[in-house]
Amino acid sequence: MAGLLSFVAMFDMNVVTVALPRIAEGFGADPRTVQWVVLGYAIPAVALLLPAGRWLDRVAVRPALLTAVGVFAAANVAAVVAPSLSVLVGLRGLQGVGGAVLMVLMPVLAVAAVAPRRRGRAMAVPATAGPVGGVLGPAVGGPMIELAGWRVAFVPAVLVSLVAVVLVRWSRIPAGVLAGLDRAGLADAALLVAGLGLVCAVATGVLAGPAVVTAAVVVAVAALTVWAVRPGARSVAAALRPRGAAPAAAVALLAGAFAAASYLVAVGLQAGGSGPAAAGLALLAFPLGMVVAGPPAGRLADRFSPRAVAVVGVALAAVGFTLLAALPDGEPWTPVDVAWRVALAGLGTGLYGGPTQVLVLAGAARDRMATAGAGVQCARALGFAVGPAAAALAWNTDGTVLATRPALVVAALTAVVAALLLIGGRDRPTTEEIP
Repeated sequence: MAGLLSFVAMFDMNVVTVALPRIAEGFGADPRTVQWVVLGYAIPAVALLLPAGRWLDRVAVRPALLTAVGVFAAANVAAVVAPSLSVLVGLRGLQGVGGAVLMVLMPVLAVAAVAPRRRGRAMAVPATAGPVGGVLGPAVGGPMIELAGWRVAFVPAVLVSLVAVVLVRWSRIPAGVLAGLDRAGLADAALLVAGLGLVCAVATGVLAGPAVVTAAVVVAVAALTVWAVRPGARSVAAALRPRGAAPAAAVALLAGAFAAASYLVAVGLQAGGSGPAAAGLALLAFPLGMVVAGPPAGRLADRFSPRAVAVVGVALAAVGFTLLAALPDGEPWTPVDVAWRVALAGLGTGLYGGPTQVLVLAGAARDRMATAGAGVQCARALGFAVGPAAAALAWNTDGTVLATRPALVVAALTAVVAALLLIGGRDRPTTEEIP
């Protein structure tokens, strides 16, 4: 169940990207406005991860899971019949709220379901399924949208959510009381949503004029700074401290490296004459590599050391990114040339994903597991968000590609730094909660 919900949460976040042209056409919207269909989900999904982690540490899992799945499913059902773009963006925001809770719950469910000696194998399921869902979203959603229109993109999430509700009803997850967010949690959520929302508004050009942009940046920085000194931020730091911030930082760097590399590879393939379909198929080698490596990684982490397996995985991913950087600049790339290199990076990512989460959660106090898991999920989400923006530096101002090799070299070096962070990390005893 954890893997199923992890998959659908990431699938739902990314499937709509291929539907944007059809949505813009259907509502008569310009590209700058319609991209808020993506951002409407991404902003709460990222900003609420940390507040959701703190909330889930003090509520019963079963009602929280049913509530999150219900909100997620209802918003997707309504999105299928959304009458306007503004309504669709609002519904995507609700999907993001439910998705944030689901992404935090997945590792917690996996850890709670098994004995400590089997945590690696359990964690490998959602750690592999989530990124695979993120990559498969555009690849699978494209043909569906081509055949039935953009509204069908929201149907898979509804069907999976219904299956999840049945599984939860049949499960032995203890029942309990669902408490609401306290004032501190609501304030943290508001600060994070406001800060990230204004940053996205500036980056996408929704806000125009030097004075307006400057004011938005000042408010965004102020909101994020205030959050950083509040108890909620200190609580996240306390949850991650037993294992150090190195694993979470490594996750962010690897996610950013992959997001940047996949963006550049898609550009490089199409510049060499391959079509979007061929580029998408080449990139599917990444989730296939993850699927192959994920389950063995869990067993190896249980038998040996989660840190050792994670380091090997990150090193293998770094090799894959390095081989991508070795592709010739200015010459056509073939899908085959790209696919095996991407598959190698996928194998490495599959090896490090589950063991890294085990490393973090095993060091967290029992009443801090959701918060620690939220920290890792937030790091991964930020990496996926920043990666494509960093890769865009490879473009000239006139829209032509400047050079992909230097940017891919940076992605490879980023993976090397992630490996060094994990190698240099050290395990420390669990600390007590910081109020």
